[in-house]
Amino acid sequence: MQEHDVIVVGAGGAGLRAAIEAHEHGADVALVTKLHPVRSHTGAAEGGINAALHSEDSWDLHAYDTMKGSDYLGDAPAVDAFAQEAPDEVIQLEHWGMPFSREDDGTVSQRPFGGLSHPRTTYAGAETGHHLLHTMYEQVVKRGIEVYDEWYVTNLAVTDEANPEERACHGAVAYEIATGEVEGFYGHDGVILATGGLGQAFDHTTNAIANTGDGQAMAFRAGSPMEDMEFVQFHPTTLPSTGVLISEGVRGEGGILYNEAEERFMFEHGYANNDGELASRDVVSRAELTQINEGRGIEDEYVHLDMRHLGEDRILNRLENILHLAEDFEGVDGLDKPMPVKPGQHYQMGGIEVDEYGQACIDGLYAVGECACYSLHGANRLGGNALPELMVFGARAGRHAAGEVDEKAKVKTGPSAKSEDGSIGSPVDLGGVSESEAVATDGGALATPQDVLEAAVEAERDRVETLIERDGINHADVREKVQLTMTENVNVFREEENLKQALRDIREAREMYQNVAVRDPSRTYNTDLIHTIETRNILDCAEAITAGALAREEFRGAHWRKQHQERKDDEWLKHTMYAWNNGNPDLYYKPVILEGDEETYEPKERSY
Repeated sequence: MQEHDVIVVGAGGAGLRAAIEAHEHGADVALVTKLHPVRSHTGAAEGGINAALHSEDSWDLHAYDTMKGSDYLGDAPAVDAFAQEAPDEVIQLEHWGMPFSREDDGTVSQRPFGGLSHPRTTYAGAETGHHLLHTMYEQVVKRGIEVYDEWYVTNLAVTDEANPEERACHGAVAYEIATGEVEGFYGHDGVILATGGLGQAFDHTTNAIANTGDGQAMAFRAGSPMEDMEFVQFHPTTLPSTGVLISEGVRGEGGILYNEAEERFMFEHGYANNDGELASRDVVSRAELTQINEGRGIEDEYVHLDMRHLGEDRILNRLENILHLAEDFEGVDGLDKPMPVKPGQHYQMGGIEVDEYGQACIDGLYAVGECACYSLHGANRLGGNALPELMVFGARAGRHAAGEVDEKAKVKTGPSAKSEDGSIGSPVDLGGVSESEAVATDGGALATPQDVLEAAVEAERDRVETLIERDGINHADVREKVQLTMTENVNVFREEENLKQALRDIREAREMYQNVAVRDPSRTYNTDLIHTIETRNILDCAEAITAGALAREEFRGAHWRKQHQERKDDEWLKHTMYAWNNGNPDLYYKPVILEGDEETYEPKERSY
């Protein structure tokens, strides 16, 4: 058993920032990560970091843009804290050596991004996430923070009181990829989940193969609800053959979208008469797919993104990486021809329910970054808001876990925050298939936190041995079934029968998973075992997304319903909560908080 004050699970941008901050406030911190830190998916972020730095800009304008972008489903305490603290975080990055792109006078460059009222997106070429990741990892190394590299956390050690708000998290269980050893990591003061997104629930995604919703599913099964999972962002510019992301920075620099008839359809078809290509991502994605579905797409699959008019010097200075991506994956020279693009799953707005300090309803459990829901992004995330989110809320969670925050949170969590019960109308049973899928940890009657952790470790060792030793089907068959139905039925455009079909398919996949087995008998570098465990997490996340999408009968942000073509503030200005409840999921709602630091946000028509 390894012991530290704070255990941070995941070493992407959010995990690194949380570890640095907790260490700065005196905590003994350890990062436990299934990937080497600089291989984390934060490194794939291309566009930039939003912060109100210019004198003519302000944090309250940034907050308003964020709330408007969220389609008024953001919680004001999180939105305001984010906008106020983002500038300091960007300045801190610059002091740590982040190589921001600069203007001729030496000031940090900022460019326009979708949904912003001011050019406030700082960037480092088209490799902003890569540079951010290396900058912060350098700070981790400098401070001597311990990193358990290629240890895959598979479960949490949480007590089993009936009310999740009375439970406590005492650590995590991890599998060392190099040796096959299963060991416990005891966190005296808490566990911070920073495990990233869940894009592998979909077939066409910008996410890395490692983004399997691990943190969301582990926290969910331990009793922490998932919030607003129906809100999935589909990025409008991904490469058709692979899902590789083409940065919003291309459009921020002046890139243009065309259909087959070479119409600039964002303007000519009236999707965004003011902002055009720089409308928010949900608006642009729907516009592209509408063009394709109505026969104006190229090869009935994609549209064109053209940046040739920007000129070679500007492209090479600010977007060189985009040229390499288009050439390597599509065989297109972006200096000579437009690039093919189409929407692809990109980001999960929902996640583990936490307050504005990243704390879940379970004592000692935190979540930050894409696996968490504060709620900052609400129904739609603005481009350039994810990287500052990592910084702001990573730092907030690190401080809180280290015991340096006395202020009471304004965002409430757990079942006590419920305002009303919900219903799903699912055609199949949801949740666990067997009793063995109940919360795995068993600590309510155990004497010490270490006993809780040891019980969780032994249960995980038994699970690993069972998966390796028994005969059964391969996880890939289960995963493929989920990915295909999610891409087909829970995509940009959603219809009631399609969502029900997805729930049927996910249920069949759950039943298949009961007979899953690992073909590779080895105990070292057993990626088959890792993918098998990940597939269980994909199942839980996919079901939560689809159940929330079926329940929410309105059109808000990234959630489009064919039968419900309007935003219904009187009925649906509330968060969708999905709780595991020992394998029998509950769906309920809690209020949105629109009362901010300086004013109350009033929902308005969201147009660009």
